Amino acid sequence: MSTSKITMKSTTPILRIFDEEKAKEFYLTFLEFEVDWEHRFEDDLPLYMQVSYGNCIIHLSEHHGDCCPGGALRIEVENLELLHSNLISKKYKYARPGIETTPWNSQEICIGDPFGNRIVFFENLQK
Repeated sequence: MSTSKITMKSTTPILRIFDEEKAKEFYLTFLEFEVDWEHRFEDDLPLYMQVSYGNCIIHLSEHHGDCCPGGALRIEVENLELLHSNLISKKYKYARPGIETTPWNSQEICIGDPFGNRIVFFENLQK
């Protein structure tokens, strides 16, 4: 029997996108993620890219077989109110999210991306 220990690390969600320009406008300009890398098998084939904000990594894919549209993910943040202020100040045409205090002791900002995916940024109130 092995004495090795299995260590699991963080997850990397994959979200379905349909339009590179809209994806970059939302994830890079509005949410301020950065592109780490982009991949296409050929110039006219679907895009697969990694975006990140600090330690938060998300994969975005135009490939229909990678995932279904309408996914959801939760991202824990520190200083949710500052994030909210930054997002609202941009006056983004398609999202002006609010902050909700939940019965499970968190504050949350819920934003839908242009492809039907839902991103919930949250901060726990219990510290």
